[in-house]
Amino acid sequence: MATPSFSIILSLLLIFGVAISQSEARAFFVFGDSLVDSGNNNYLATTARADSPPYGIDYPTRRATGRFSNGYNIPDIISQQIGSSESPLPYLSPALTGQRLLVGANFASAGIGILNDTGIQFVNIIRMPQQLDYFRQYQRRVSGLIGEASTQRLVNQALVLMTLGGNDFVNNYFLVPNSARSRQFAIQDYVPYLIREYRKILMNVYNLGARRVIVTGTGPLGCVPAELAQRSRNGECSPELQRAAALFNPQLMQMLQGLNSDLGSNVFIAANTQQMHTNFITNPQAYGFITSKVACCGQGPYNGLGLCTPLSNLCPNRDVYAFWDPFHPSERANKIIVQQIMSGTTEFMNPMNLSTILAMDSEA
Repeated sequence: MATPSFSIILSLLLIFGVAISQSEARAFFVFGDSLVDSGNNNYLATTARADSPPYGIDYPTRRATGRFSNGYNIPDIISQQIGSSESPLPYLSPALTGQRLLVGANFASAGIGILNDTGIQFVNIIRMPQQLDYFRQYQRRVSGLIGEASTQRLVNQALVLMTLGGNDFVNNYFLVPNSARSRQFAIQDYVPYLIREYRKILMNVYNLGARRVIVTGTGPLGCVPAELAQRSRNGECSPELQRAAALFNPQLMQMLQGLNSDLGSNVFIAANTQQMHTNFITNPQAYGFITSKVACCGQGPYNGLGLCTPLSNLCPNRDVYAFWDPFHPSERANKIIVQQIMSGTTEFMNPMNLSTILAMDSEA
């Protein structure tokens, strides 16, 4: 008598297991800049690439993948947390075909910003209009696999990560003294202009079917090793760039709340990455870092000048450095950021964290 009941229980477990894996296996789409680029720029003729050692030194393959990290970047860690079979591949990767398309896609490209003139020195990068065009193309490709209705459902139920804004300051407004944008705008006028342009991008993403979009703010721009190397005398953060971030992030939050109100739904989730970074920048030891000023890989003051290359200084233990290179957090710092995205209070995630979103959507 025990055998049939065991087989029934096993069948039920299998059925529920499939249901759980299907509910968890939502597609994941990534838009933005080098903080989330997983290798698109490897396929482009640009200097904004992370395709040579020591990038990827702690990645499972120990090879540079195009991620601006010693190991995993933020999309990788989010993918692990939401139960994806793999991190979404770069859209330009030839391996992104067939069933792998259903996992999602990463459209991000190092060097880009909200504005199309941001990162012009990198020449051939995938600016936001092109990222959105690729998203349209992606949907046509998937429709050929599973049909239009299923594609629309896949996109509507997907998680989207959007990371933009930092380059509009460091690789545009503050790139050189008397930059074109700084002559055109005072900083207090530039920020609202950026916010208006960002709103258009987010509405485009919504109109393309996105219904759960995590939007990250900028980090404390004036505290990254690159800016310390160029602007700091005694290790203090650059006041100009800190002011820019302090203007941008609250206005971004306000804009997202307004969008949600207009749409009548919590489509856009604000991730307060400035506060997440600030915590381990101001008190690195509390997070197990020995420094938040010196990059692990680089040269010059704070290892903040130039690129991370095979000739750069390289720290032996990446886990104790908050910054991997002059601009980008280490894998361990990325894990701390994702931990806050997953389970942070409303100080970090507004109106709710990703764990709450996943729980709500699984019940819907």
